[in-house]
Amino acid sequence: MNVLKELSECFGPSGREDNIKKNIKNLVTNFVDEIKIDTLGNLIVRKRGKGKKLMFAAHMDEVGLIVTEIDKEGFIRFSPVGNVLLTALPGSTVKFKTGRRGIISFETTADFTNKPEFHKLFIDVGVRGQKKVSDIIKVGDMATFDTEFTKIGNRVIGKAMDDRIGCYALIKLIEAKVRSLFDLYFVFTVQEEVGLRGSRTSGYSINPDYAIAVDVTKAGDYPKGPKVPMKLGGGVAIKVKDQKMIASPLIRDRLVQLCKQKSIKYQYEVLETGTTDAAGLQLIRDGIPSGTLSIPTRYIHTRAEMSDLDDVKAAISLLKEVIRRGF
Repeated sequence: MNVLKELSECFGPSGREDNIKKNIKNLVTNFVDEIKIDTLGNLIVRKRGKGKKLMFAAHMDEVGLIVTEIDKEGFIRFSPVGNVLLTALPGSTVKFKTGRRGIISFETTADFTNKPEFHKLFIDVGVRGQKKVSDIIKVGDMATFDTEFTKIGNRVIGKAMDDRIGCYALIKLIEAKVRSLFDLYFVFTVQEEVGLRGSRTSGYSINPDYAIAVDVTKAGDYPKGPKVPMKLGGGVAIKVKDQKMIASPLIRDRLVQLCKQKSIKYQYEVLETGTTDAAGLQLIRDGIPSGTLSIPTRYIHTRAEMSDLDDVKAAISLLKEVIRRGF
């Protein structure tokens, strides 16, 4: 679990993925034939093969906050980077790239029962006065949740499980010595949380024959949770549809078939809101057959996201079968 802990705790909001990219690069370099970073910042890893091109994508970036103003008293105003859950912010500790920490609080007139009011939230870094704070924090600096990774039984809790747990699955797949039918590309993408940007540029460059995103999905198995069928411990989730894509029947049906043949626990995913890198990939050039393997996760885009390790293992097992046996 040391690798997953390292990935979860690493700083890497959208557009500021350098730290997490460096960590992943160090972890996979000895297991691959080619490794490069493209102009946008995607980390593209290749295991050469003689077959068709198969691209896997997991995004490195996490949701975060960006500084918009430092007031006269030294309190920091901010706006979200990605779809941060507003109600999870008050009382959360955050960390800047420099390691400086702060706590989010709110004006006493803030009303969280109606529309979101980000302008009534602020970060307190424990320093008083605009000038003193401006010496250590600048407008445009980004912060992420500051959460210690924790393992409780078979469950893991931490920030940025979306999508460091997908990155973890791809790293384990890269490390595995699996005979492949494909020319394999593993892409750790940037800026997924703000518009699937990394998958679009990397997919256009690689032009794969098939593409699979590995990401998290909402779990609905908690009190008054989202009305979705996915649950922790129910196995890897095979996407049927989300807000922005309908999974390729070729990919979806083959994934289900492999699960049945190899007794890999799985569940279907239908999601009304949200999407993954696969939505960007399927629209590249004249279209790429694309699908998604998802890890059901509770409390997505908060300071503490929860996933089940058995679901992660099921996802890795299925990915290995895809490489071995193809479509």
